[in-house]
Amino acid sequence: MAKYEKQFRGDFDKTLRYLHDGILSASSSASFEDESYIMFSGVRCCVRVYERYSWTGGNRVSMTVTLVGDGEELCLSAITAGGSQAMLFKMNTMGEEAFLDTLRELAERL
Repeated sequence: MAKYEKQFRGDFDKTLRYLHDGILSASSSASFEDESYIMFSGVRCCVRVYERYSWTGGNRVSMTVTLVGDGEELCLSAITAGGSQAMLFKMNTMGEEAFLDTLRELAERL
C-alpha cells in the first residue's frame, strides 16, 4: 500500500476532471471502476476507484482517489493496493508505487 495526500486551492470540478483524464491517459490498461459523490453543508467529497495492470507484478493494482472541497480549499488523498504477490506479507509493491506516481505527478502540477 502506498499513500499520497495534498492540500491546495482550486476548482473542485476542474481538478476532478484533470486528475481523471490524467490517470486514464497515463496507462492503456487503466480503467475507472466506480465513484461515490457526497455533498453535505457545502462540502463536496468524491471518492473514485481506478485500476490498471501492473507488468512488474503480473496483476491488477487499484487506486482510490478522494477529493474533498470546501469552496476553493481542496484536499486530495490517494491510496493504492493490490500489487503484492506474497501470502503472509507484502512484497513487490512496485506496481502500487508506480500507479501512485501517476497521480503524484499530476497533483504536483496543480
